[in-house]
Amino acid sequence: MNQLSPHPARTPALPAMADLLHTPHPVLLAPDAVLLPEGLAEGHAVVVADGVFRAVGPVDVLRRAHPGLDAVRLPGHLLMPGFVDAHHHLTQSFGSALAFGEPSEIFRRVWVPLEGALDEEAAYVSAKLAALEALRGGFTTVTDAGTRAAVDVGVVASAARDAGIRCVLGLVCNDVPDAGRPAAPAAPVAEAAEKHLARFADDPLIHPSLAVSIPEAATPDTLHRTARLAADAGAIVQIHVNEHLASVERSLVRHGLRPLEHLHRIGALGPQLLAAHVTLLTPHELTLLADTGTAVSYNPVASAWKGNAVAPATAMAERGIRFGLGTDGTRGDGFRLADAAEFAQRIAYGLATGDSSCGAGWTWLEHATAGGADAAGLGARTGTVAPGLAADFLLVDVTGPELALSWDVPWELVRRGNRDQITAVYVAGRLRLWRGDPVDWDGPALVEQAARLARATVAKAPITRAHPTSTAARERSRAL
Repeated sequence: MNQLSPHPARTPALPAMADLLHTPHPVLLAPDAVLLPEGLAEGHAVVVADGVFRAVGPVDVLRRAHPGLDAVRLPGHLLMPGFVDAHHHLTQSFGSALAFGEPSEIFRRVWVPLEGALDEEAAYVSAKLAALEALRGGFTTVTDAGTRAAVDVGVVASAARDAGIRCVLGLVCNDVPDAGRPAAPAAPVAEAAEKHLARFADDPLIHPSLAVSIPEAATPDTLHRTARLAADAGAIVQIHVNEHLASVERSLVRHGLRPLEHLHRIGALGPQLLAAHVTLLTPHELTLLADTGTAVSYNPVASAWKGNAVAPATAMAERGIRFGLGTDGTRGDGFRLADAAEFAQRIAYGLATGDSSCGAGWTWLEHATAGGADAAGLGARTGTVAPGLAADFLLVDVTGPELALSWDVPWELVRRGNRDQITAVYVAGRLRLWRGDPVDWDGPALVEQAARLARATVAKAPITRAHPTSTAARERSRAL
């Protein structure tokens, strides 16, 4: 079997409605309501053709404008933009459950060893498994910050493409692998970056980007060059910035500046930069982000799992700082991510100030969709239900007990929505998932394959965990 092609096992049989929706022909979809940038629009429909929204408007208007299309009625459903994961690591899915209760900077003890143990097959399956989880959670786009696996990045691209998800694919451009080793020449890094940007420039689903793990992993020259290369190509550079206290302190010792300030001094801030996490920000750094147009990935679940601070996202929203929401590979449920984004702000900032709204539902829905697309460099392509944009969207069942008694749909989606309510996931106008399962490849077979490969991969990876498993911890506590 070619390990870089979709799994050849059974294709699931679709029910009549799903089969009707799984068509390459233009289609007019008429749900109960459509979630538009200006608000919820009841009695609206969309025309999808050639992978994009051709028209959006009242059902009767679209039916008259497109008499050759039969409207597909979708009672009990809301059509909304797909979620955009602004920060992910697709080849870390085999170790997602290793990060529970671990202290910060686990990339040194867990992720680098794990990805270093991946061969080509394991990297492909790991990335496709992560893509499947993302699709199941309503993400139509994932922003991958680059793999450390010793495989061609095309392996990750193939996995995302075969899964059917849109992917902003980072190429790691580190040239200081270890602080104690000399820097690698910058020219080969720049050459590889240029080739990567050109390689996927015209791919319909894979959008190239550049990545540097942390500012200290690249020389100032490389940080500056990657910023310019990305800006010239209309792409982004992804960097983990101001995430851990230890990294902030190392930057202060080495440069006399905090990491974000260091990036600003060398000319790396700007609209082309997507700064991941930025949990530790001074007022001055908030001003730098606002003034330079730098984008941020706010990753609330990762902050909680790793015990980091919470990025001041409500302050960012107030200052007009561009940001999206990212999972960092924690769990792939867009609704729960939006809920975590609001909840973290409430706990970290809202309770202390008496802010009972904390941005309200709309803030978190917008930054989980259109805001994430903008942060990832795809704001002109996806993230919104609008004519001319990619038809990346969800059909959400609103007839269940969580959403049927509707008083405030945005808040209800944030507070009471979850992946179980997603009936269908579309990417580029194609039905990709129906009730949690891929429509044209075998999801359960992939999960079985991933479980086998994960055990072998983790067994040979020199992973160091600070804490035992929860079961072992319970036994140890009983023995004390």
